[in-house]
Amino acid sequence: MKGEDTMNSSGMIECLMPHIGRTVTVFTESGGISGAGFTGVLLTADFGCIRLLASIGAPPACPIGSTCLDSFGGPGFGRGGPEGGAPFFGNPMGAICVIPTDAIVCFTHNAI
Repeated sequence: MKGEDTMNSSGMIECLMPHIGRTVTVFTESGGISGAGFTGVLLTADFGCIRLLASIGAPPACPIGSTCLDSFGGPGFGRGGPEGGAPFFGNPMGAICVIPTDAIVCFTHNAI
């Protein structure tokens, strides 16, 4: 049975590789919320795991430095800066899903 799993994941990776850089939805042998699949941009695909960029991090809150206003309307870096104000924790870093290839059941992609 394990030999079949290896052969299946090998074939799955060969099918996934042409879609690197494109959005795919990957379904795995799992239940719960993960049963809905994982959608993201396929970053890498090899015989150990694949990586999907599931969400992109936000841009900097204030890319030009002190000309932005903090949460109290004063100069600072985004909301809260070196002059004080409320700290700002709202810049998510994004999320990458790392999925073992032997757990992949199927995937979908756009036809074009």
